[in-house]
Amino acid sequence: MSAEKITIFDTTLRDGEQSPGINLDTGEKVEIALMLEGLKVDVIEAGFAVSSPGEFEAIKAVARVVKDSTICSLSRAVERDIDLTAEAVSGAASSRIHIVLATSPIHMKYKLQMTPENVLEHAVRAVVHARRYSEDIEFSCEDASRSEPEFLARFVEQVIGAGATTVSLPDTVGYATPDEYGKLFTYLRNVVPNADKAVFSAHCHNDLGMAVSNSLEATRQGARQIECTINGIGERAGNASLEEIVMALHTREDFFRCRTSVETRRLTAASRLVSEITGFVVQPNKAIVGRNAFSHQSGIHQDGMLKNPLTYQIMTAAEVGADEYRLVLGKNSGRNGFRMCMRSLGVEFGSDADLDLAFSRFKDIADQKASLCDEDLLATVAGMEAFSREKHIA
Repeated sequence: MSAEKITIFDTTLRDGEQSPGINLDTGEKVEIALMLEGLKVDVIEAGFAVSSPGEFEAIKAVARVVKDSTICSLSRAVERDIDLTAEAVSGAASSRIHIVLATSPIHMKYKLQMTPENVLEHAVRAVVHARRYSEDIEFSCEDASRSEPEFLARFVEQVIGAGATTVSLPDTVGYATPDEYGKLFTYLRNVVPNADKAVFSAHCHNDLGMAVSNSLEATRQGARQIECTINGIGERAGNASLEEIVMALHTREDFFRCRTSVETRRLTAASRLVSEITGFVVQPNKAIVGRNAFSHQSGIHQDGMLKNPLTYQIMTAAEVGADEYRLVLGKNSGRNGFRMCMRSLGVEFGSDADLDLAFSRFKDIADQKASLCDEDLLATVAGMEAFSREKHIA
């Protein structure tokens, strides 16, 4: 069975920028957008056009320079917003209008203060209006994971009937489990009569740490677009991480039977650029792009890596554009890892006794320091004869 294509919809410039503490200017948005284009992201959500005049101009700037990705802007289900959104992306080689309206009881009652029927009418009217500008219309059923299934099915059927070509089912507050979220896609694809007329999209937040898992399960249940951000930035605990999703699909294509067009060798550079511009530091143990993602300190792990890297790595650092794997020396490291690291510093041991002596001193140093530098390692072979006598007297 051949792998099916998953559209990667990047919302770093919209949902990612909604992270408290991030405020991208036009130049920064353009720089990130060009990086995303080079990454071969299918859709770039450049922002929320109505939010400010500066945001509107930034989206227009992105639309002018990006040629190979579809440029999208978010809009409320309001005609004035849709008009502005359409204008903002009008200069793009390929553009999309993305409309959002909540469908869960709690959002409709307390936030929108509208009845379900009013919400449905607004949604259909918005899609019809947007179709005046574009044939590429995405509709997001905000808080879909907490919506009533029967109402959601009727809602999806009518927005597709009105002309929506992509339907997103956001887990807006990160509430769903993978099983629940996947079943939502299965249910709608089975009961909505015109489900085959639109692409279903996953948009997951990470409040319970399940955004990536939920997104991947959605693909197994028929979603063919995933909305995500570089480094997983976004509201509250963030969005699903683009690099984790892409590499999960890439590494386990045998399981997911899905693929993306993303140029994986540019993932590390993309992560670093977004981190540098936003000021949001990537945690060392972050999957795929963290500085420890391809680092090994345990002696058992280091020994396995030196014999065959497949023992402790399921992908290579080169696949994501990172430096080759590192053996990091610490108190848990073993002789083989120590020997190889010393060799990289130009130190060769003439005998096993010399290695044992230096390794013993290394362990003493490692017990006292969390991080060892080259000078610490070279110190293990300095004055070894005196060190030997000292140990003997002790």
